[in-house]
Amino acid sequence: MKACEALVIGGSAGSLDVLLKVLPELNPELSFPVIIVMHRKPGKDSILTDLLSAKTQLPVKEIEEKETIRPTTVYIAPPNYHVLIENNRTFSLDASEKVNFSRPSIDVVFESAAQVYKENLVCLLLSGANNDGTSGLQKVKQKEGTVIVQKPTSAAVSFMPEYAMEHVETDAILDTEEMASYINNLNT
Repeated sequence: MKACEALVIGGSAGSLDVLLKVLPELNPELSFPVIIVMHRKPGKDSILTDLLSAKTQLPVKEIEEKETIRPTTVYIAPPNYHVLIENNRTFSLDASEKVNFSRPSIDVVFESAAQVYKENLVCLLLSGANNDGTSGLQKVKQKEGTVIVQKPTSAAVSFMPEYAMEHVETDAILDTEEMASYINNLNT
């Protein structure tokens, strides 16, 4: 198993329930950051960050421009911005056109993370109703990163993981109950 330097989780409709089950089970001393990109309505609210913070011992924060990415931290993509990961392992926020009708787009962050972390990147695609995430996972695979998809039968909305499975070679297909253990086993 390659060393995991970053875990990026992408999800849309139905993915919040998964996160609320997985986060409480995560090792509070993860050796890598967890970057979460969910389709959200634009607006200024910290409800998602507060909700996820209450479920884990890991610090949870919304991503800020030029912030250095640190291990043992859960980062949440802010609404209405694409998240890019720079070569110096900082975040960059971008308000350009929507991708797959979404900003933040899962594809954008998966592709950006793949360029930086290459084979040491793990990406997990959760429940959702469109094909956002699939082209990003293809880039992750090209860079020899690890691709994980939620088992469609356990997804509230199965389209997103099913579409990814049809178009990308996956390394694992996991039920919600299997995810935390898998993630904890990535710890070095």
